[in-house]
Amino acid sequence: MSLKERLYKVWRALVWTFDPADRAEAGKAITRNFWLHWFPPRMTKRSLSWSYSLWLGTISWVLFVILTVTGVVLMFLYIPSVERAYWTIKDLEYSVSWGWFLRNMHRWGAHMMVAAVFLHMMRVFYTGAYKNGVSHAARREINWTVGMILLVLTLLLSYTGYLLPWDQLAYWAITIGVKIAESVPILGPKIKFVMAGGTELGQPTLIRFYALHVMGLPLAVLLLFSYHMWRIRKDEGLAAVEQFRLAKKRKDLQIDTSGEEPVYSTPWAVRRIVLVSLATLVWVMFLATFLDSPLEEPADPSWTPNPAKAPWYFLWLQELLAITTIRTPWFTINGGFVGGVVIPGLMGLAATVWAFLDKSPAEATGVWFHKSRTVQNIVFTLGVLFIVGLILFAMYFRGPNWKVYWPWAWPELPEII
Repeated sequence: MSLKERLYKVWRALVWTFDPADRAEAGKAITRNFWLHWFPPRMTKRSLSWSYSLWLGTISWVLFVILTVTGVVLMFLYIPSVERAYWTIKDLEYSVSWGWFLRNMHRWGAHMMVAAVFLHMMRVFYTGAYKNGVSHAARREINWTVGMILLVLTLLLSYTGYLLPWDQLAYWAITIGVKIAESVPILGPKIKFVMAGGTELGQPTLIRFYALHVMGLPLAVLLLFSYHMWRIRKDEGLAAVEQFRLAKKRKDLQIDTSGEEPVYSTPWAVRRIVLVSLATLVWVMFLATFLDSPLEEPADPSWTPNPAKAPWYFLWLQELLAITTIRTPWFTINGGFVGGVVIPGLMGLAATVWAFLDKSPAEATGVWFHKSRTVQNIVFTLGVLFIVGLILFAMYFRGPNWKVYWPWAWPELPEII
């Protein structure tokens, strides 16, 4: 055997699971490859299509990997100290080679992950993918619940990282969150004490948020994501497969199954995963190159920015807090509790239990905007528009003293020297 043939044999031994030469290799690849084992051996073409899932789940995972890699590197350069945290970020921006690029990738990757996970949940709802179809082993409503928890953890991951630069933007955003927690009746002061690590924001607060951001929350996301993927496999793939199974089981239904024939997960799914991963990485690098991460003055408890705003993904809570705070000579309604806890809590609970209460037919599972789910989709859309509308209103129309102004007509406040 020549050297060329030996090298080719070694190469095939390494890559055959990702690029099988025949059906036998394609069938064995899933069970013999550690990285591919969480995929079912076969998937329908519709499950792999770009138009069905938009590959938002894969994009979310790739962003998590990007955040993990860049976050580990940042850990070697960041010091979680109220005296030095801000200045280590300054060093990243101006002294460390490519430090600005690394920080930008981490920050914009975090924003993109929040958006991608939220859009992924929207896609699952609009396709009825949280519903069980005709597969007896499926428990898709459980995976929907896991997804809701992952969405909350993603928000918390981004929020805990928001504090770490210890600048004015971060300090007062965390202050708003702590005040919302404090508004909970009876338990509020205790929750605030646990979050802040004391009676006021300081070194214990920074350490707690840092530990959550680099250890607690990433580990929770990793474990739940692993279960999420395992659950998809136990549910026999994405919900799009239910249409193929239903057509085979019930001949009386006029279901178009063209293009839904099962294909081997490798190389079909592998090629698409690689392409989506590269596209996501390139887009994050593009944003990191041309959009700088904000960094304001060092945190100063004695000077409150006007207006002080939460991160964009929590602006709707801040706006709810404002519009539900009602003061009269006879009574006062605590907007922090009503708008910051009760209303979002009820919305999250309704979205979670909806999967268990949905009685739409099996043929609606895995179908975009099925006619039997029109009312549900309208209600869900109104909820999404409500949240997005509050975010945009708080972002562009709330000015100094949290009063309403046109975006181009904010008053100029005197500078504090």
